[in-house]
Amino acid sequence: MSDEYDDDISDLVERMSELTDSEAAQRADALRQGLADYDLDDDDISLLESHLGDTDEVIELPALPVLAIVGRPNVGKSALVNRILGRREAVVEDVPGVTRDRVTYKAEWNDRKFTLVDTGGWEPDARGIDKSVAAQAEIAVELADAVLFVVDAMVGATATDERVVKMLRSSKKPVILVGNKIDDARQEPEAAALWSLGLGEPWPVSALHGRGVADLLDKVLTVLPEISAVAKTEIGGPRRVAIIGRPNVGKSSLLNKTAGEERVVVNELAGTTRDPVDEQVELGGKVWRFVDTAGIRRRQHMAQGADFYASLRTAAALEKAEVAVVVLDVTEPISEQDIRIIDMALESGRALVLAFNKWDLLDDDRRRYLEREIEQDLAHVSWAPRVNISARTGRHLEKLVPALELALESWDTRIQTGKFNAFVAELAAAHPHPVRGGKQPRVLFGTQASTRPPTFVLFTTGFLDPQYRRFITRRLREVWGFEGSPINISMRVRERRGPKR
Repeated sequence: MSDEYDDDISDLVERMSELTDSEAAQRADALRQGLADYDLDDDDISLLESHLGDTDEVIELPALPVLAIVGRPNVGKSALVNRILGRREAVVEDVPGVTRDRVTYKAEWNDRKFTLVDTGGWEPDARGIDKSVAAQAEIAVELADAVLFVVDAMVGATATDERVVKMLRSSKKPVILVGNKIDDARQEPEAAALWSLGLGEPWPVSALHGRGVADLLDKVLTVLPEISAVAKTEIGGPRRVAIIGRPNVGKSSLLNKTAGEERVVVNELAGTTRDPVDEQVELGGKVWRFVDTAGIRRRQHMAQGADFYASLRTAAALEKAEVAVVVLDVTEPISEQDIRIIDMALESGRALVLAFNKWDLLDDDRRRYLEREIEQDLAHVSWAPRVNISARTGRHLEKLVPALELALESWDTRIQTGKFNAFVAELAAAHPHPVRGGKQPRVLFGTQASTRPPTFVLFTTGFLDPQYRRFITRRLREVWGFEGSPINISMRVRERRGPKR
């Protein structure tokens, strides 16, 4: 299907550049009038009204509140995550400590969106289990607005649970106590026994069957702030850059070189940095705020847990940043972990720059393989600016600045509603959406709902194929650039109003 759309777009670029603002506004107005024949809800109307005036202002979506789920292994944290998300996202097995990789999810309840952090992701070592559970909970709690503390009500409170309770009390964060595995009313007294933990009323639920989860979520919404206090979006000041990447790719060396001092411990051992370090750095005549999120120091009891901490820290740094610099080590093949980190940056909606580090150590053989890997493994981020650097020697670090500026400018870009609608109309005329089930979906109207990242909403008469949406995204990039910024396109399928009776 993509070949079908691969035609010359120079005419489209020219027509868009020749379209005056007033012509574009007239077109948008005519299309907007046509929406009167369709069933729109209050949310649709407020979105449309807020963008009729089209300004150049940057519209940033607020930082979502963060809810952490903590508890010892095998109490049903991942099952509860799946129940809250309404889909099987977290790995669930009847073995303690199976959660891996992704630890943050976007969740929604009663039209309120929030970020869910699943803290199952470490492998406890039997001797140090108390310490590892408490320490793992501590990091998650530090990065959350509120906490769900899950206990297996059928087992009752254990010494490990009590150790975590101590830490939760000292955190001063709102904590909701969840007594899981209460499958029917007869078992509710088991949950009531958890009052003894001193965290207030226990909420009896069955994550497996969904019993009590809706009431629990109603309660969660009463303690979660509207906008996150820990991941809050800051306005103004130096632009915020998260340096992310797997352990030992040179993130700390990069920060030290740009800061011109040994600000961060650099060690050949992977994962020597524990806390993200904020650093004001002058680069290319501008002040930037760099956050170094190098791997977490592996504690004695958490040899397996370092990746979990690293991903949690990376997620927190991304929430606070505006642009992510993903550092890749060119002397090694691009790994699954590299791609996972890039995908975390994409999911966070931040602007993106790829920094290929240790370029001074690259030989011709490796270079050939690297080009092939980039083509195959990084095709989905081919729009991200690439810089080849050596953090150790400082070579080509100055190239980082134009790449950061380009990515941030794209991230802040706003397209006038009239021009966006003219663009969509031209695309649809040249390449109508394929007929599906005897019907051909049409785009009725489109608008840019926000910047940071650029987010577009299309009002349509039917569902648009994912590949058609990818085609629109590709054309948006070809006409307006958007280098270094993800683009989100969502649809609102609306039906024509029936005749009035």
